Amino acid sequence: MRQHLNQGQIAVHPLIVAELALGTLQGRTETLALLDLLPQVRVAQLKEVRTLIEVRHLYGRGIGVTDARLIASVLISPATLLWTKDKQLRKVAEQLGIHASLP
Repeated sequence: MRQHLNQGQIAVHPLIVAELALGTLQGRTETLALLDLLPQVRVAQLKEVRTLIEVRHLYGRGIGVTDARLIASVLISPATLLWTKDKQLRKVAEQLGIHASLP
């Protein structure tokens, strides 16, 4: 992952940074400042997310609205893949062909 970061190949969704900010982070100020420097994916609007849920049949698959927003943002951000350790989100991302495999 470090290599991808150094090459500018990692982008972040602002909702993920906000989720992390709600937790207890070691080196909190520095960590959040560094996350804020990363490129951000385009944030999908709720209307886009709602359309995606219907078109891609994302309902009843064990993901929540934040997960659906992440998926939508990846789909509208060209050449972007989703990396996650969340099992359900990873399963859906794999089925959609947008999951990134990183060591």
